[in-house]
Amino acid sequence: MAAAHFGQILTLHVGCVALSGGLFSVRGLLRVAGNPAANHPLLRMSAVVIDTTLLTAAVLLTLIVHQYPFVNAWLTAKVLLLTVYIALGTIALKRAQTRAVRIAALLAAWTTYAFIIGVAVTRDAFGWLSLLPR
Repeated sequence: MAAAHFGQILTLHVGCVALSGGLFSVRGLLRVAGNPAANHPLLRMSAVVIDTTLLTAAVLLTLIVHQYPFVNAWLTAKVLLLTVYIALGTIALKRAQTRAVRIAALLAAWTTYAFIIGVAVTRDAFGWLSLLPR
């Protein structure tokens, strides 16, 4: 049944990726600037709703295409990179004690986010690097 809606689920997933990354960027920049709005309840709840929708769509997509993390290398890379991204995001938004650490974590999270997108687009565990000439 879900397979009939593959296109819509994929569009939802990709849209949530963009929304999640955009909201993280806004919150990260606000946090770096020392603006308490970075942790406004509306922004935090929006992140939860977007990320929950994103992950639900991801699970549905894996079930539809019959490719799974820890079976298919590119999905394993996405899951591992997602774990790194979440850890860096936590540091950038909550745990960092200094502005310099917050900035470094934000930059590292953005880099990880870009690499996750590269893995998704290329369906290769090496992401954008797989496009380099060999």
